[in-house]
Amino acid sequence: MRLPIYMDHHATTPVDPQVLEVMLPFLKDDFGNASSRNHVFGWKAEEAVEASRIAVAECIGGTSREIVFTSGATESNNLALLGVAESYAASGKHIITQATEHKAILDTLAVLEKRGFEITVLPVDEQGMINPEEVRAAIRPDTILVSLMLVNNEVGTVQPLEAVGALCREAGVLLHCDAVQGVGKVPFDVEAMGVGLASLSAHKIYGPKGVGALYVSRRNPRVTLSPILFGGGLERGMRSGPLNVPGIAGLGEACRILTRGAGGENERIQSLRDALWARIRQGLDGVTLNGHPTKRHPGNLHVSFQGVEAEALIMALRDVAVSSGAACTSATLEPSHVMKALKVPLERAHSSVRFGLGRFNTVEEVDFVGDLVVGQVNRLRELAKSQR
Repeated sequence: MRLPIYMDHHATTPVDPQVLEVMLPFLKDDFGNASSRNHVFGWKAEEAVEASRIAVAECIGGTSREIVFTSGATESNNLALLGVAESYAASGKHIITQATEHKAILDTLAVLEKRGFEITVLPVDEQGMINPEEVRAAIRPDTILVSLMLVNNEVGTVQPLEAVGALCREAGVLLHCDAVQGVGKVPFDVEAMGVGLASLSAHKIYGPKGVGALYVSRRNPRVTLSPILFGGGLERGMRSGPLNVPGIAGLGEACRILTRGAGGENERIQSLRDALWARIRQGLDGVTLNGHPTKRHPGNLHVSFQGVEAEALIMALRDVAVSSGAACTSATLEPSHVMKALKVPLERAHSSVRFGLGRFNTVEEVDFVGDLVVGQVNRLRELAKSQR
């Protein structure tokens, strides 16, 4: 076992060696532009892009012609929301989302609100789950889009996407899904779940940073999008600019790996997470699990440690990469919008730490981290008592 130990896989994942091996030729000899169709360099690049398009589509239940490559999930989310808003504005200007969405969704919708769109932000329960019936009740004749994440990036709660997709289909409303944290980790099939648009990011599935994809349905429903980038009309007019061929090749291989063996991998990761949680509970009192107890990301463990500041604990765990569940800013020390939406008490929010386990974590690492957390929490609690 080597230090430091990485347990922050919701922030980013290491590039899988198999992914890197697929990428390397396109960083060296096969450096062509995928839009250069007059020579072998361009043909090889285009072939790699199209192979990756197939791999991404197969991973989520779509078809290759429904995949648009982007620079990452933030761009995919922006293209989905802004593109739908412009294309469907004549039909209505009402969009529905929920309170624990990623800022790439909420901030983009805030821009649309300034442009005259009406945004309904639905609440979640104390476990971070949305009620599909509240979505149904919020849909109006002028509703053009519902945007709902698959898995929350902070507390790991899996949303009832299939139920929301069914009611969106029934109402004739488009459903966009920020699927970044859930692809390959929980069941996700765009066709079966009634998803019209879905955002993905390579660096959350052991691929490279700086590349992602947007699924845009061509059937049931057929979605039309207005572009947000101009200058060449690539990606069937939806996204201009030269394609990141090495990154796209890496994304494709990352998706192939998930398609080949995500089930067994997720069971192993979940067993490691459960073992870490059991070790923490056995060694400490005053610990609380945040998010849904069972309907959650297999690698997510979001824990509040009573009487301990999250930032102090993270500093004490300097050999382990984790993150603060409270997501405080140094200026305001405000808890994240996710913790606020769950109505978590302020003290508990500030004592929250997110452990994100992944593909390359081991039993030995879990044992080490579990013991280290117990020891450091007890030390910090004793220190706090002595200073009263």
